[in-house]
Amino acid sequence: MHVLCDRASLVTSRFKKHLLMNQNLIVVPHQEDSTTTNPIVSQQQQLIKQLQILSAELLLAIPFGFALFHFNFGGIAWIFGGIISGAAIFQTSRIFYNYLPKPNRTAREIGMILVGITIGASNAHANLANISASAPVFVCLTLFLLLCGGCIGYIYSRLSKTNLLTAMLATVPGGVGVMSAIAADYNKNVTLVALVQALRITSVVFLIPLIARVTNNTSVQPPISSAIEPYSFELLFLVLVISTLAVYIAKFLKVPAAPFFASLLVGMAFNPILNWLPFIDDISFTPPLVIKLLGQMLLGITIGEYWGEKPTFQKRTIGYAIISVAMTLAAGVAATLLAMQLTSWDWLTCLLVTAPGGSAEIILVALTLDHNVEIVTAGHVVRLIAINSFLPIGIFLFRYFDNQEGRRESV
Repeated sequence: MHVLCDRASLVTSRFKKHLLMNQNLIVVPHQEDSTTTNPIVSQQQQLIKQLQILSAELLLAIPFGFALFHFNFGGIAWIFGGIISGAAIFQTSRIFYNYLPKPNRTAREIGMILVGITIGASNAHANLANISASAPVFVCLTLFLLLCGGCIGYIYSRLSKTNLLTAMLATVPGGVGVMSAIAADYNKNVTLVALVQALRITSVVFLIPLIARVTNNTSVQPPISSAIEPYSFELLFLVLVISTLAVYIAKFLKVPAAPFFASLLVGMAFNPILNWLPFIDDISFTPPLVIKLLGQMLLGITIGEYWGEKPTFQKRTIGYAIISVAMTLAAGVAATLLAMQLTSWDWLTCLLVTAPGGSAEIILVALTLDHNVEIVTAGHVVRLIAINSFLPIGIFLFRYFDNQEGRRESV
């Protein structure tokens, strides 16, 4: 009996081992299939979520834009409608859906392309001789603002107890998207850089139209034309295709702020080239109103996304950010006074040229105010080129000083 029981238990144990091996053989291929398909599925889901968020932001920005326009914010209302919409949608995603999206850099590039085309078309008939004569003034004002920016960045780094590179990226008026991306590349505090940059751009975009309306009774309501010119849709498609190719080439050549620069040049050159062609007569392309509004909303949405990405900051952090922005605005006022001494421009033109905001946003403000758009565009283009040209050298120096300070503290 004992022998039979031992044999039975041996057979049973062998059967269980065989069954477990078969189960393992069945399970393993299923795991391999899931690991190979998950990355593709996750990328598709991520793209779908980004499109859903952007669609919701655009739909929400439209009523906000109309409401602000009704309260006499004028054409700049669409930027603020986008800011409110981007912040609201990001907060909703974080609080109610526990989803933490990142700011959509592609949407900002598209917005900069549309804005660049709009601004370029408005500058197509600019007097280049007068603008080129003011080039030394633009360079002088740019150097003055860069010097002030360096001093402000150093003071901010001492106040906030942060490293010098993070402080400089936060205070230099180079655009929230670009500076935040550079901070991410060097493992610096991206949220702090985005906070200061977004606060500065939002303040400047809000204050300049307000000052212009209060002091000068300037209308910030752009003329709206509903007339559709012949071949407008065909020309719009053509200019969008050419701008896309120009942006691709500019990125390949490492041109700073490629989406804005390339589309700006295309917008400026498009009508003169059309008039130069012998088989085309009396056709002048003007970007439709929907293109202007869509570009402004996209720029506003991306700024609002940085507001909504990280809402929880200490009171001390927000206080130091406000101090740095106040110092930057004061430097802009000083540069305005300097420009009034060096040129014969009126005070509003000097203020727009020296305003420490994002280039695309400030030029849009000048376009909305219909006030010397070509001069403001030239001044900000020169400054944007200078900032992006000196940025690699500045990053090298700031990192060097940070390393030297770290060695002193360790000793």
